Amino acid sequence: MADEMGFVRRHFEDVKEHWRSNFAYLDYYKKTLGRREPLPKWTDADVEEFIASDPVYGPQLKALRESKKYGIAGALLGAAHLGGISWKYSKSPHGFVLATGFGALCGGVFGLEVAEHVKQLYKFDKQAANLRFLYWWEDKTLGSQQLSSGASHN
Repeated sequence: MADEMGFVRRHFEDVKEHWRSNFAYLDYYKKTLGRREPLPKWTDADVEEFIASDPVYGPQLKALRESKKYGIAGALLGAAHLGGISWKYSKSPHGFVLATGFGALCGGVFGLEVAEHVKQLYKFDKQAANLRFLYWWEDKTLGSQQLSSGASHN
């Protein structure tokens, strides 16, 4: 019986380690996700400031932001195409809604895949670009808050 429990415990530890390694990328986000107070919202002007200030990750973030236009265009085309075909041949309202939703989903995924190749997103680490922006935003916002709070205490 003790040998069986040892096997179960080893198996459980192996499974736990497997999932720990699968979700290891979440460790990068601990600095921004595990906060008591969330970071303030950023605007497009803030993102443009980061793009202009960082010569490595700025252009990468810009390409990532532009790639979502491909996904939106693909979703609209997919929804219009599949929804139109469904309405033409079926005239069923629930079938039309399901076909439109599925067309939007497939078209959006296809559009993002097209953006991956057109914008050559496969050449860089998209997670690193987003994280660099989050770290920059945190340093900018918390740095200005600390400066203003430090000035008021003097």
